[in-house]
Amino acid sequence: MINQLKVKTKDPTSGQQNLKLHQKVLSRIHKPLSDTNEESNNTSRSQVLKVQTKAHRRSARHWKLANVVPIYKKGSREESGNYRPVVGKLMETMLKEWIVEHLKTHRLQDQKQHGFTSGRSCQKNLIDFLDWVTKIIDKGGAVDIAYLDFSKAFGTVPHRRLINKLQSLSLDSNIVEWIRQWLSDRQQRVVVNGVNLAQGLVTSGVPQGSVLGPILFNIFISDIAEGINGKVCLFADDTKICNRVDVPGGISQMTNDLGKLKKWSELWQLSFNVDKCKIMYLGRKNPRAEYRIFDTVLTSTSEERDLGVIIAEDLRVSSQCNRAAGNASRMLGCVGSGISSRKREVLMPLYRALVRPHLEYCVQYWRPYLQKDIDILERCSTV
Repeated sequence: MINQLKVKTKDPTSGQQNLKLHQKVLSRIHKPLSDTNEESNNTSRSQVLKVQTKAHRRSARHWKLANVVPIYKKGSREESGNYRPVVGKLMETMLKEWIVEHLKTHRLQDQKQHGFTSGRSCQKNLIDFLDWVTKIIDKGGAVDIAYLDFSKAFGTVPHRRLINKLQSLSLDSNIVEWIRQWLSDRQQRVVVNGVNLAQGLVTSGVPQGSVLGPILFNIFISDIAEGINGKVCLFADDTKICNRVDVPGGISQMTNDLGKLKKWSELWQLSFNVDKCKIMYLGRKNPRAEYRIFDTVLTSTSEERDLGVIIAEDLRVSSQCNRAAGNASRMLGCVGSGISSRKREVLMPLYRALVRPHLEYCVQYWRPYLQKDIDILERCSTV
């Protein structure tokens, strides 16, 4: 627990030791954490959780009040739906570590999930997906990909169903109770330009901006791929399903998989935003079948932005190269016009921090192989 505090023990200006905050915190927490010689770690852990759970019932109201600051995502800035709502971190961090330890020990982690999971990333998600697809395409096959979008996924997770899933994992009952208390009777208010609007009761969702929120969402969505026959790739709520469709039964399998996802959505009350769900057809012999979900025909697309990388139906990377080069060039222009110095020691750190990320994000997945694409990127590679 002490390691989770991340308290600076030195004054950043003088470099002298500064342990006042440490001593103040330790005076409160040393007792429950110093009994491990008499009892096992699990017993000590349960004692801490029991104390904290009782505290929730009495006085932890400030832990349940969130100031929601609208963060713009994409689309029209006039639409309220295009903004992301972001909101006692120490206790959450401890619980997260215990939950992750439990999932690893009992092999309960979802192997298809790449989001908010140690050792996994957007890059691994994309490479895993590409490896599966290209093995089929290289043999002359055809693949249909369904890109699925949940509607306000993090904000609509039903609390009772989430608690039921936590209990099904055989987690310590004190951990489950602490989370139940933490989620119940939560309040939030919107803060715009420093003005606090009226508070409202939060009846669903995992708190965005919290430590526990991502792991709780992963647990809630962990069984979404059960019974799915096609390839499933998850990154938090970003879901894609792939099926080979140039073989007998391939199209019906894709249809059945979408039907199973519909049933899962209805059972667990996590709705799809059908208007944003897309289908992509890969392969020359693709029959381009029509698919429905909730009686709505999925719109076909020739390009889709997947975890920040543009995927094209011909699997070429020219669009992604052009986008990366464009973003890097604009950032390079901002650096050039905003910084008067032309000294290398000034420009290089800015280039590495602001320009190179646009050129290198998941580049192992979309690395260019056509000379024209390589030339476009290399024009942005010099300061």
